Amino acid sequence: MCGIVGLFNKNGVDEQQVTVCEKALKTLESRGPDNQSIYHNRKVILGHARLSIIDTSSNGHQPMLDEEQEFVISYNGEFYNFQEEKDLLLEKGYTFKSKTDTEVLLYMYKAYGPQFIQRVNGCFALSIYNNKTQSLFLARDRFGIKPLYYSQQNQQLVFASEVKALIPFQKSSSLDNTSLHQYFRFNYTPLETTCVAGIKKIEPGCYYIINSDKIEKHKYYNIPYTKQYSSDSYDDAQKKIVNLLDAAVQKRMLSDVPLGTFLSGGVDSSIISTIAKRYKNDLNTFSIGYEDEPLFDETRFAEIVAKKINSKHHSFRLKNKDLYDHLFEVLDYLDEPFADSSALPVYILSKKTRAHVKVALSGDGADEIFSGYNKHYAHYKALNLGLKEQLIKQFGGFAHFLPKGRNSSFSNLARQISKFNKGLNISDKERYISWLSINDSAYAQQLLKHQINQKDLEAYELRLSKNIGNDLNDILYSDTQILLPNDMLNKVDKMSMANSLEVRTPFLDHELLDYVFSLKAEYKIANGMKKRILQDSFRSILPTEVFNRPKHGFEVPLLSWFRGDLYHYLFEDLLRKDKIKKQNIFNFSKIEYLKKKLFSNNPEDAVASIWALLVFQYWYDKHLLS
Repeated sequence: MCGIVGLFNKNGVDEQQVTVCEKALKTLESRGPDNQSIYHNRKVILGHARLSIIDTSSNGHQPMLDEEQEFVISYNGEFYNFQEEKDLLLEKGYTFKSKTDTEVLLYMYKAYGPQFIQRVNGCFALSIYNNKTQSLFLARDRFGIKPLYYSQQNQQLVFASEVKALIPFQKSSSLDNTSLHQYFRFNYTPLETTCVAGIKKIEPGCYYIINSDKIEKHKYYNIPYTKQYSSDSYDDAQKKIVNLLDAAVQKRMLSDVPLGTFLSGGVDSSIISTIAKRYKNDLNTFSIGYEDEPLFDETRFAEIVAKKINSKHHSFRLKNKDLYDHLFEVLDYLDEPFADSSALPVYILSKKTRAHVKVALSGDGADEIFSGYNKHYAHYKALNLGLKEQLIKQFGGFAHFLPKGRNSSFSNLARQISKFNKGLNISDKERYISWLSINDSAYAQQLLKHQINQKDLEAYELRLSKNIGNDLNDILYSDTQILLPNDMLNKVDKMSMANSLEVRTPFLDHELLDYVFSLKAEYKIANGMKKRILQDSFRSILPTEVFNRPKHGFEVPLLSWFRGDLYHYLFEDLLRKDKIKKQNIFNFSKIEYLKKKLFSNNPEDAVASIWALLVFQYWYDKHLLS
């Protein structure tokens, strides 16, 4: 993995712009600590920060040119089937100076044009400039595993792996109010815009062609989700999943540097680690546990799996103080508002793992495609109402009057019943948005001074729920479009790259995913079992303890921090009254309400809402006021 930055100006680039590019590239150093280089000519500047994984010699440095210096590439990612494609190019007469996948991509573009992207199995954000036609090609992988942002100003287009690398190009930076509204609903921005006006994301599965006349956007990949389901029996489908996932893991084992796996002790990471051990006898596995929160400490299960597969296991036991000690490192790295607090343990796991290996395989993506979340089971029950669900639909409203929160079993149960009751009494589309959200639209309108037009809000929600019908696969499909790239993969990319660690995701091999979406919903969830077919496919090779246990999501102890260690910094600095009034972004009365809620016996989701405010204020002070 690496970091890229670039600029295309149809009127030509100058030395000042090269200097700005060099400055922007320095912000990506943790993504690519092994080498940083700039290429520029009359109309384009390409920069690259390299994390060396395959062919670690200087032959693999980027930006890289072809032999005739007609094409130049700057690329972030991994191309897993590059050796097969290289063999085909060799037959065509192409020659190579390196052993990298980068050079293969460069010559594939030269040989096949933009459609070469269809042949690539991997995760990537890439740019290729054609000196002859003076056109720029930008592309992002099918599922948004790797990020790519861009901004267009007059005759100039700039792009980079991170938002902070684009800010030096901005003459002034202001907020995108619609994105800000969505951030305070979802804790991330779920569509292509960001909270910085004018900075957007290249969408997953898309490529852009930029020249002096226009920008062309092309969608090269969509999950082939047609609802014309496979006739494969349940047993046959299990066999295909086993074979496809085995192949996906094997492809991702290629590395010229040390490689390991994340192993939490859950089903997903246990499957990946078990398969990986077949192809790497000296496999290192990594997990973190929580000494102060024994309910959430799953290291025992990780150690059971590690013992069964005979991996070299590293178990990192954390105290709440360890989490707190890394808090500001995480906040410093976030270059756009992102308030998923689980980023903190992912950051620490990545940091500790990087001390041993440079590449780690993870189980990310399995929950979204196989139905691993509680909300998936809740949607399933909403679509298949039984007696219990009918009773909750009719009488569950009583839970609205009970203390709700995540800091006790009773308050969490009341929160879940209240949310389920609300979901059962609205449409399928509204339910999806509701359960995707941390807060509703009314909350964001009350918090923010800038009000969003109701028609614009409805249009935004329509985009989020456009694929939702009465099939559970609709929910899974929508999660791959919204939640997966903008929350889950965004989190893993940022926290791993902050520590110069490459994370690979076998569950997001497109050949596997294409097949999984050809299977009807009851293969994935039935009889109270989430991820049914995934569990059954690998039940025979995993310890029974992995299956026969409740799944506990870990909650960062934000409530105690806000009431204790972070109180003064939060309420007397970031959220103090005069600062809020000067910013003119928030209604202070709503912040006062959240504070009162936080210190009540019924905090509900005030903790997550205040965390989102803290993340935003820290980011705003660092990036928009600096």
